Order: sequence, then structure tokens, then C-alpha cells
Amino acid sequence: QVQLVESGGGSVQPGGSLRLSCVVSNAAIGSLAMAWFRQRPGLEREAVGDTDTDSEGRMVLAQYAQGRFTISQDVAKNTLYLDMTSLRPDDSAMYYCAAADQRWKFYQYGGRRATWGQGTQVTVSA
Repeated sequence: QVQLVESGGGSVQPGGSLRLSCVVSNAAIGSLAMAWFRQRPGLEREAVGDTDTDSEGRMVLAQYAQGRFTISQDVAKNTLYLDMTSLRPDDSAMYYCAAADQRWKFYQYGGRRATWGQGTQVTVSA
């Protein structure tokens, strides 16, 4: 069974940067669809982006993340990354990575058919 372990969260000041990592075990990351989600206090979980790519080969990101966040993966390290820059207080959230054999499993049935990590907390405050 696929296992995911996130790391890299922490506290950062507004305008700062963080890199989150998600190590994948028991499967090759290249064979999976991967995604980052986040859940802010009191709100539902929302997508940050996933490894689906547009016509120019860029990974698709939520509008709030465009221009600030980047998703990448290292096949040799079997690791997914989320690089976040220009962080704002409203980016404070628990960030989760997810894996599935098909991308739709992140977005339907409440994501229950995907595999999720335990999450890593990001706090942005002065």
C-alpha cells in the first residue's frame, strides 16, 4: 500500500518561503497521480494543485497559488515537492499530499479513494 510522509512545514513570516516534501513509499512516484491539498482552520480541504500538466507541460495550480507556488517531483528520490513563496497569513493551513492511480480520485467521493499523508502544518504570521 502506498504510504506518504510530508515534511517541511513550520512558521514563517509574511513574504517568506517554504518547501514542503512528500516522500512516497511502496510505489514509484512516476506511476502515480500526485497532488497537494490544504485545509485552513474552519474551512474545507482545498486543492493546491496536482501533477496534471497543461499544454506547455506545467503542472496545474489553483488560482490562488499561481505565480507563488510550484509543484515538482524527483523521480530518483520518489518525492513530491511544493515550493511556496510570497507566503501570506491566509496560506496558514495543514498541507497534505495525496496519491492515486487516477487523478479524479482526488476530487470525487471526498477524496476517499486516494491515499493521503498525515499533513504538515504551515503557519504564516508576523
